[in-house]
Amino acid sequence: MSDEASSASGTLAQRIVGKIFAEKFQPGLDEVPFTRDEIIAAAADLGEKRPKNVGDVVYSLKYRTPLPASILEAAPSGLDWAIFPGGNAVYVLRLVPVNVIEPRQGLTMVKIPDATPGVISMYSMSDEQALLARVRYNRLLDVFTGLTCYPLQSHLRTTIEIDDVISGEPSSSQVETDELYVGVDTHGAHFVLPVQAKGGTDVLSVIQIWQDFRVAEQKFTELQPRPIAAQFMQDDDIALFEFAERDGEITIARERHYRLVDADQLSPDDLQSYRAASELDTH
Repeated sequence: MSDEASSASGTLAQRIVGKIFAEKFQPGLDEVPFTRDEIIAAAADLGEKRPKNVGDVVYSLKYRTPLPASILEAAPSGLDWAIFPGGNAVYVLRLVPVNVIEPRQGLTMVKIPDATPGVISMYSMSDEQALLARVRYNRLLDVFTGLTCYPLQSHLRTTIEIDDVISGEPSSSQVETDELYVGVDTHGAHFVLPVQAKGGTDVLSVIQIWQDFRVAEQKFTELQPRPIAAQFMQDDDIALFEFAERDGEITIARERHYRLVDADQLSPDDLQSYRAASELDTH
């Protein structure tokens, strides 16, 4: 797609970043850095006013709006482009094995007796808040990970240290984790579990998991990181993901789907099937 064609359609954020990518990308590149100043300049070139919040241009393409087709089509088979922090007022489009994290179809739906207090369900203010409350009150992290998990902090805002992709100098990036847990296993080992939660139209992105690995490594150096993501599915079912990182690549290590139900909705057949699955896991 030509620069003119890509600039004529899509949201402003898509048009801006699509224009920058078209000007800087060369076949064979796996990273395309760009700056806040380039975002402002691209908007002017497109005949648009300066974005009121330049950061929102990048945020929307991370979590709300797909990258423009001209960028997606430039990814080799099996890879996706994702926007990462690249330093002070610097961002970088980088090729990754997976960008948007979505629940798989066909996984077993595990029924869990719903222990969410009614008053909490009544007054949860957002999808994300409601999701985090259900995870917490139903101890879904304990069930999912096999650890005993304790909530440590909600909405942790901090900075991570990174190298500026343009200058190579040490830099930092502000990040936020929706919820932070610590966990203990049967041997007494301690873990840190950053949790990202998404409901509504926002999507889970690999960049959030990459950031959580950096938070765990830099802020909790004595603990083993086990980043988790939670997402509402259809009918308020909950998908939980655990991630692994190897050689700089993040992959989904485990995924389970849970349905919170009244106790009388758990049948003897359900319990028998869960018991059989548990026995298989222990052999």
